[in-house]
Amino acid sequence: MAAAATTAPLSRGRRILVWILVVGATALALVSILTTWVNRQMLDNTAWKQATTQAIQDPQVQSALATYAVNELYANVNIGQALADRLPRSLKPLGAPIAGALEAPLTQGVQRLLSRPRVQQLFINASTIAHEKLVNVLENKTHYGISTGGGVVTLNLYDMIYEIGTELGIPSGALAKLPTDLGTVTLLKSSQLSAAQAGVQTLKVLSVWLLVAVLFLYGLAIYLARGARRATLRNEGFGLVIVGLIILVLRTLLGNYITDALASPGYSIATHHLWLIGTSILGQIGGATLLYGIITVVGAVFAGPTPIAVRLRGALAPTLNERQGVVWGSVSLIYLLAILWGGTHALRTWWGILLLGGLIAIGVVALRHQTLSEFPSGASDEREPPAPPAPAAEAG
Repeated sequence: MAAAATTAPLSRGRRILVWILVVGATALALVSILTTWVNRQMLDNTAWKQATTQAIQDPQVQSALATYAVNELYANVNIGQALADRLPRSLKPLGAPIAGALEAPLTQGVQRLLSRPRVQQLFINASTIAHEKLVNVLENKTHYGISTGGGVVTLNLYDMIYEIGTELGIPSGALAKLPTDLGTVTLLKSSQLSAAQAGVQTLKVLSVWLLVAVLFLYGLAIYLARGARRATLRNEGFGLVIVGLIILVLRTLLGNYITDALASPGYSIATHHLWLIGTSILGQIGGATLLYGIITVVGAVFAGPTPIAVRLRGALAPTLNERQGVVWGSVSLIYLLAILWGGTHALRTWWGILLLGGLIAIGVVALRHQTLSEFPSGASDEREPPAPPAPAAEAG
């Protein structure tokens, strides 16, 4: 088969344009990942509930929450007086000293209580309800009895603290004096409502269209890079690798900063664990981006002119060129196993499955086209079979 005509090299202007598209799409990919993480984890009720469940089951978080609950009880209930009321008259003066001595053991006891499913469920319910209210307000929804007029959303741990006090044996009369706003954490103030709602609306739009823009710009760069499409695809793969590494490093650095600079004394370990739980989806997205980038780079190198790549393509050429059923059957089986594994979010959504499946199919077709061009002897199905030998002439 005749060699294909050499493609004219790209002009300087087109090379610059291709690089601008690749770099711009890579930068947008970084922003897209951050907006997607916020949308999928911080604004999704199911993901929030799962993260809350993981948090309350974490021993370090239980320890920090136990300390907080006991501090709130001691600050709002006269534990010394409650103990004195149960002691004989001669021992009543010991109520306050005993209460002070019991604070540390009580904290350990509360931590054990927080390992019980019933108490954990109180925390999960409080967090989930607060999150639903927060999302409804941010998205300007008024169902579930939520009004966006006030714009104040709080996390109320009153029921959990009351249950803990009951389990510790504190008299109901003393617990009845607990203020109703005990354990209340303000998540959103009315002064922040307008800006927060605008930010959420913008984020939801960006989380969808930024990904579309990234794919479009990457595709446009490949289309414009005549004669250099493999190199462009390789550069895009390196871009994804860089973005994935940036996300993973950024997650680590921000977690360390928040733990060191913002966490209250005694809560640093719990804060770090909460950060890891709250950014678990961000870590998954960063890891998936890194994986996709590596696969893209390997694929581009495999299609390149290196001796190893050429030998590998030569070994696969007979199967690729002549046994299409085996090729597509094997690729389909591997992709089906990947879907069943579901290691990345894209493999757990219909659009991701279709998108990745389409890209894999394009890659297989392009690879076969290349092997047909490089190793035509392997494409016996596209050539007519040789003519049978002519019969030998009879002897005179």
